[in-house]
Amino acid sequence: MPPLSRAVLAAALALAGAAGPFAAQQPAVEKRVPLQPLAQQARRVETALRYLGEPLAAADVQALNDAIGMSDEAAAVAALERVLDRRVLMTVHISPESRVRVEQGAAPPELVQGGTRLFLVKVRNDAGVTAPLAVASPNIGRVYVAPSQSPEPKHVLTEAHVRERWADMSIYTQPPMRQRLSGLGIEYVILQVYSRDAGQRSALVSFNVGQGSQDVGFRNDVEVLFTARPAHTVRINVRDEHNQPTTAGFTVRDELDRIYPNISKRLAPDFYFQPQVYRHDGQTISLPEGQFTVTASRGPEYVPQTKRFSVGGASELIFQLLRWIDPSQYGWYSGDHHIHSAGCSHYENPTEGVRPEDMWPQIDGEALNLASVLTWGPSYYFQKQFFSGVDHPLSTPSRLMHYDLEVSGFPSSHAGHLVLLGLKDQDYPGTKRLEDWPTWDLPILKWARAQGSVVGFAHSGWGLEVKSRELPNYDMPGFDGIGANEFIVDVTHPDTVDFISAGDTPYVWELNIWYHTLNAGFRTRISGETDFPCITDDKVGLARSYAKVDGPLTYRKWLDSVRDGRSYVSDGKTHLMDFAVNGTPAGTAASEVKLSAPGRVKVAVTAAANLDVHPNDALRQLRYDEKPYWDIERARIGSSREVPVEVIVNGQRAAVQNLLADGKIRTLSFDVPVERSSWIAVRVLPSAHTNPVFVVVGGQPVRASKRSAQWCLDAVNQCWTQKAAQIRASERDAARAAYDHAREAYKARIAESER
Repeated sequence: MPPLSRAVLAAALALAGAAGPFAAQQPAVEKRVPLQPLAQQARRVETALRYLGEPLAAADVQALNDAIGMSDEAAAVAALERVLDRRVLMTVHISPESRVRVEQGAAPPELVQGGTRLFLVKVRNDAGVTAPLAVASPNIGRVYVAPSQSPEPKHVLTEAHVRERWADMSIYTQPPMRQRLSGLGIEYVILQVYSRDAGQRSALVSFNVGQGSQDVGFRNDVEVLFTARPAHTVRINVRDEHNQPTTAGFTVRDELDRIYPNISKRLAPDFYFQPQVYRHDGQTISLPEGQFTVTASRGPEYVPQTKRFSVGGASELIFQLLRWIDPSQYGWYSGDHHIHSAGCSHYENPTEGVRPEDMWPQIDGEALNLASVLTWGPSYYFQKQFFSGVDHPLSTPSRLMHYDLEVSGFPSSHAGHLVLLGLKDQDYPGTKRLEDWPTWDLPILKWARAQGSVVGFAHSGWGLEVKSRELPNYDMPGFDGIGANEFIVDVTHPDTVDFISAGDTPYVWELNIWYHTLNAGFRTRISGETDFPCITDDKVGLARSYAKVDGPLTYRKWLDSVRDGRSYVSDGKTHLMDFAVNGTPAGTAASEVKLSAPGRVKVAVTAAANLDVHPNDALRQLRYDEKPYWDIERARIGSSREVPVEVIVNGQRAAVQNLLADGKIRTLSFDVPVERSSWIAVRVLPSAHTNPVFVVVGGQPVRASKRSAQWCLDAVNQCWTQKAAQIRASERDAARAAYDHAREAYKARIAESER
């Protein structure tokens, strides 16, 4: 044999020997995947895709439901895979030795210029690996520095480098998805792919689980040829009811129900946790060619509008907004006293959050007249720079943005989060860090009130959960949360707490403690809040207060009306304006009407509401402790378009009239008996609630219910069991004295009550 032939043969034999262990392997027998964990994982994928704005098609969702219901488990697993495999861009095989091999899947590799598309990656996990699945590509670009601007030559990227780095790719690992693989034999993860460019672009995509080898037969990368559809600029022209340029929220979907701009990769001022984006007249959205549906909205006082349109190049959308009601025409101005620009759903660094310029479109786009942006624990040291004690310069005469403070993430938070509005100084005396602040609420409330602040408790229902749905009820809550817990103590100290908040926790839990303290003769008000984007991140102003302001709107006037009770809480879809008893409007003349003897009083309210013609059964079937907590749909009478307007005397319904919720304003009058000193309010539950008017009969104070006063006394004792241990030792004697003061106050009210 010639030397060359012998050399070739030897090399071939050596190669065969080296590859032998892999070449000799037989295809692994695929392990059977159990249905239950795979079905649960499929539900997570379905939920995440819907949240991220690229939902499964309705037919695919139905196919998943049908598969999960199959009696044959193996057939059900196969059916689940068939549905999800249509969205699979790549399949990752992890061998029993944890080596990774990748192949392209069935999903069309289609992208959009300047946007992000979502795909599934199918993982066949023969090793049961539970490490994170990582994606990498030499085509992923970061920050590109031009050679002439680069301070260090090692950071210089040539034009060729920039051209090659056209993409961004990442695994979506936020809930409900997982940060690590589960170890299940088959699972699906979500891959996000962004394209800077239009046209065809190739990417070498690799995956690893911390040890991604490229042994023969186990290459962990695959080359994919993507096609990115070009994006076009769509100009938004949006005018308000006066034909003036304005801001609105826009939800844009294509024919596959995908949301634009893609949710997962948005940057402020567009928020990834909302389907809508806010645009002012003349601003733009980038969209690929195709058919789209866009819904424009501007808060609950406007009528949403939906249009279908085509994009084939530069386009223009024109919206003339319609308003079904404008309470500000009657002096009633809307406000959300509890929104945040950091923490919770905000961006990756919650200790910084977003800037005022990013919050302004949210406020303007929901037509809030007033918004209190509250600095709080996670954002305190960064966001406090925006506090000035005056309205932010972005404010306009009819729309005010003002930075204030929520005492949350502070040492006293266990006793209940506090909202401090209208502060002149936001640093508690003698403190340099949050850890230096008091560990209970009363000292903070007194300090804030001393500088003229209007103060109250946030998200009142947390810690006050009860089983009963009655109002008021006599269940004893745990007082183990961060809502209006220590309120039960602080309300007994004069000029200390102005309001409790309503609208962002279950209404029974909020109103129950308020009704009991009103029955015991205390006169705290309620004010509406959203706690955006913590309790809800849909929109600011989902719950709000409407406060009556005489003359031009100012932050101080609005706060004073909330403090005085010249206001009502609403979801914005129901309005209870100018509530008065015997001609005395709530919030004026100390909200008092005097009678020399028991008799009848005239209750009047200017009411309006707006319900869709067709009931929303999905919302109506929710439990009252499921969001949205306050919504007019919950008040609908049967399948009609009517809601009940109730007059409440000492927490009990004394009269009711049905209101047609067609958007028209109507004046309602009631004739109500008053037997003893009482508080009276009007409500559409759970959609709107006025503050009370106090009817004083024969000069006697309101002592409406001995049983309510006893409930309050028992609540003080329960609250102490939960809070005392968390109060700093040096402050505990003062706290004990304050709780003892509350006990004595309620004991006196019990003795003074008629029953």
